[in-house]
Amino acid sequence: MSLLVNSLRRLRSHPQLHKIPPYISLLCIVGGIIWLLLLPLNQYSRQTYISENALLPGQVHTYFAGSEQNIFRGYREELRSVVKESGGEAHSSRENNVLWIDTISAIFKTAGLPTATQYFEDHAAGNLTSGTNIYSVLHAPRGDGTEAIMLLAPQQNARGEHNINGIALLLTLARYFKRWSLWSKDIIFLITPDTDGGPQAWISAYHSTHDPQTVESLPLKSGALQGAICVDLPFDHRFEKISISYDGINGQLPNLDLVNTAVSVASGQMGIGTTIQGMHHHDDSYRARLMTMLQGMISQAVGHGTGAHSVFMPYHIDAITLTAAGDGWQDEMALGRTVESIFRSLNNLLEHFHQSFFFYLLMQANRFVSIGTYLPSAMAVAAGFTIMAIHLWIRSGHVELRSELPGQCINAEAALAEKPSLDAHGLAHPPPNRQTQHIDRQLLKPILLILLAHLSGLIPLYLSHHTTYSHLPQTSLFTSFILLILPTLVSALSTLLPAQQYNLTKSLSLLLLGLSLSALATLNFSLSLALGLLCTPILFATRDRSIPGYLSRVALMVISPMGLWLLASTYFAFWVGNPGRVGDVLARMAFGWNVLGAWGVGVGIWGVWWPAWVVVATLAMTREVREGERG
Repeated sequence: MSLLVNSLRRLRSHPQLHKIPPYISLLCIVGGIIWLLLLPLNQYSRQTYISENALLPGQVHTYFAGSEQNIFRGYREELRSVVKESGGEAHSSRENNVLWIDTISAIFKTAGLPTATQYFEDHAAGNLTSGTNIYSVLHAPRGDGTEAIMLLAPQQNARGEHNINGIALLLTLARYFKRWSLWSKDIIFLITPDTDGGPQAWISAYHSTHDPQTVESLPLKSGALQGAICVDLPFDHRFEKISISYDGINGQLPNLDLVNTAVSVASGQMGIGTTIQGMHHHDDSYRARLMTMLQGMISQAVGHGTGAHSVFMPYHIDAITLTAAGDGWQDEMALGRTVESIFRSLNNLLEHFHQSFFFYLLMQANRFVSIGTYLPSAMAVAAGFTIMAIHLWIRSGHVELRSELPGQCINAEAALAEKPSLDAHGLAHPPPNRQTQHIDRQLLKPILLILLAHLSGLIPLYLSHHTTYSHLPQTSLFTSFILLILPTLVSALSTLLPAQQYNLTKSLSLLLLGLSLSALATLNFSLSLALGLLCTPILFATRDRSIPGYLSRVALMVISPMGLWLLASTYFAFWVGNPGRVGDVLARMAFGWNVLGAWGVGVGIWGVWWPAWVVVATLAMTREVREGERG
């Protein structure tokens, strides 16, 4: 046994063995990318299917047609005249929106439905927005009021287009549903001024988690929401396909059965094509599948709402938005029949959605990849940082000593002054005639540096979400510049750093980064993978004073939170000619953080990416102690 232990110790201290881990880390990152690129293939993805048999999508006959179209057109013209007369736009004040509210409330009451309103205010980036939600509840003739499903329509969709047709269709369906006695769940009809603030105010008040000072309580409630469908019909002409939006806040997704039900009803029963992620001309090729998947991952990584349905996901309510797209021969009645059939399916549910997947990537409307197939790509990237961290931890626990060779005179002072060689990754390797000796690790300074790095991320996180809109661009540019040169300023305080402290500090930082990415991958796979790829220069940054070392530090500065933001600001200001775009993006992020609870991007950048970057960048600016490694 002692012979085996000694052999392992000699193998561990072999110089060539310590050159392998950096390449293994690089292999993990490349392997994660290759794994992701394999997902669109048939061998790794599969056809969607309905897991909950009680849904029975497309098994009922729909009756929404004929005279209902005249009702729809009458409502549409009435709403248009009201908007033109009163200026009932999104985020209007309570006084300027009285006629709009009264008209919709009167339509609900004429259909025999109880109606209520809710006024709300949103504060973000120094801006105040307000609006009024109008909603009604159809109490199920065959239910006990413990469960409900929702149909909603915003006055303006996520692209800022007017949705008068969608609201008219909702009112027509409300009148139509009231005449049927087959409903076993209550149906809530909600009309909001926008796709984020209004739905967020309503759903927070519905669950009594709102701020009474800015959001009114709901005078009319029903049971637990089982699902929600948002209708978006922003134009008058006939449409070709139905675009299904399903992305939620912080990358949350609805149960796949809800998406499959909408696809099955639209494509199978109604003969209407369906599309996702704006891929209206999907030819089911590898490229189309890959582009659809990547667009879905970008939307998931950003974690902001893509429609009025997005705010329901944090409350464990499955929701989607149906948007008419293209120019074809389908009319509003076809969209209405699709909604009717989906609601008939939801009415069949015996319990909340749970059978199907909550974590998936869609390649097209009827093809997906489950979490067990795509998660290894993000885990492989995270493993690359962990492997390098373990390697540096082992290196930090040993010091290289020069051994006496036969016939060679040893000078102890020369041995201590001899500088270890550095590889391409900035790691100290002993000369061939050196042996290693175990030494104690000094953890206090590395832990303090990493702790300060994490605490420092709270400053830009606070500034980006609480600065007024007029000062956001200037504040972001100034903060980015200061943070970009911060490692140089900090390293100037301690120019000389022993190799053991260098290895130990970088090891702990990379270990924490790998753990954070692994944990984040289970919550938001796309965000974890994106951060892992952006952090790749951190893995291979070195303080070596060679050309590869300088290039690694340049890449470290460019591919950083501040470097990329400065490049994006320059692009919008000089190439696009729209410098205000920077402020709009920051204001959107501030609104998501303060109103919608979209924490993913902020925490990912300033809680995961920034601490690891600033620690490694500071280490890369230091120089190694030349008197030998003394621990």
